[in-house]
Parts: sequence; C-alpha cells; structure tokens
Amino acid sequence: MSAWVDRRAPAVERILDAAGGLFAERGVESVAMGEIAVAAGCSRATLYRYFPDRSALQLAFVQREAVRVGALVVADLAALTTPDRGAEALTEGVLAALRHVRAAPALLAWFGDRDAARTADLAQGSEVVEALGLSMSADPDTARWLVRVIVSLLTVPGGDAAEERQLVERFVVPVVIR
Repeated sequence: MSAWVDRRAPAVERILDAAGGLFAERGVESVAMGEIAVAAGCSRATLYRYFPDRSALQLAFVQREAVRVGALVVADLAALTTPDRGAEALTEGVLAALRHVRAAPALLAWFGDRDAARTADLAQGSEVVEALGLSMSADPDTARWLVRVIVSLLTVPGGDAAEERQLVERFVVPVVIR
C-alpha cells in the first residue's frame, strides 16, 4: 500500500457539503464562493484550487448528488418483487428520484423559481446527471429524456403524488416501454 494519500477528496467533500448547506438555506444563485469557503472552513485560495469558478463548483455538487440519488433509485428498484418489472420499475424509478430529491433540501433548492434555469442547463449537459437516468434505462437517449422528465416534474410538480404517478404511467411509460 502506498504511503501517499489523496487529501483532496475530504476537502472537496467538505466544500461540497458546505455549499449544499448554503444552497438549502438561501438558494443556489444567492451563494457566493467566499461564503462557501467560510462555511467549509477553508480559505478562498483553497476553494479556488479545487473549483476554478462557481459553475465548476455547482457542476461538481450536482454530479455528486446525481450519483447519490441514482444509487438510491437503484436500491429502491432492487427491492421490487413484481416479476414483470418493466413498466413498474420505470414508474417507481421516476417517482423514487422525485422523492429522494425532494427529501434533500440542498437538492430541492435547485428547483426554485430563481434557480430552475441553471438546473435545466446542468441536467442537459452533465454526464453524471445522465447516470440518474441510466439507473432507469440502459439507452443513453432514453436516460437523458428521463432526466428531463424528472427535472420537469421537480420544477413544475403535479398536484400530489397520485397525480404524478398517473402522469408517469400515462405519458412516460408508454413512450419508453414499447
């Protein structure tokens, strides 16, 4: 085993955790890099060593959280016991993603009025965000489209969980499961 240890990972995690706390508290676009550095307990120079600008930090945060939510969705889908899991798995996967994002204040902040446009840009451009869709479909184009559906439902939610389930079953499942 090498004596060298990558010390960047804990610093990056601490910075992203601090950013998440501030995003939840004040919204994504209201948070400045200096505030994140203070919350993370590091200097601005340290922050900029890992993230050259706000966009890079925001992208890293979204990517980390997409991986986390994707893993939670995969775990939820593994718990399904229905033999024919196609339509049910797709429905439950989309609804699980919505639940997990809504349960995390730092993620929910990305879907407010002021931050939704930035979120839509990140959702369309981030390969790791697409990994969330790949937890529900092996086809990359379908995965990207599913992420757009999820972003849409987070930005403009249905009236309640039953309505969102009905929307997914009626409009998403027939397009994906042919």
